[in-house]
Amino acid sequence: MPGVVTRIGVVSDTHIPTRARFLPRKLFTLLRDTHLILHAGDLVEERVLEYLRDLAPVEAVAGNMDPPALRRKLGRLKIIRAGALAIGLVHGDGDRLTARQRALAVFSTLGPKVIVFGHSHQPLCEDDAGILLFNPGSAVDPRRRPRPSCGLLIVSEKGVQGEFFDL
Repeated sequence: MPGVVTRIGVVSDTHIPTRARFLPRKLFTLLRDTHLILHAGDLVEERVLEYLRDLAPVEAVAGNMDPPALRRKLGRLKIIRAGALAIGLVHGDGDRLTARQRALAVFSTLGPKVIVFGHSHQPLCEDDAGILLFNPGSAVDPRRRPRPSCGLLIVSEKGVQGEFFDL
């Protein structure tokens, strides 16, 4: 259908309750009209998913700070479909490489057009050989920036664009 726009909320590194007791109120306002929410790991407590599910369906992966039971439940890697668009979802932790490099490497043979990752707590939106790399930063614990952040992926017939929002 021409003109259809899908809004996908993107969060990562919420670390509830270890680095914050609650998700920022502004996060709920920004994600209220989304069609889907992606969480790129380090929830720490599963209840974060319940809060986000009040807004939209949620897809999430586990990060290095998530407990073993949550890692087993969520998995560490997913391909999400938003219409014809394939989105890779991973936390991005590991050895030697940066989170960006690890995210690219893990999806190198799977072919998504967008890769969403977290771990660094730093927002990133850039094109790498036709793949949109998107990290929303941390919703509660920013690094090298003054404010926590989240993101939106806007999907239309023209393609996909990423945006960041300070919380």
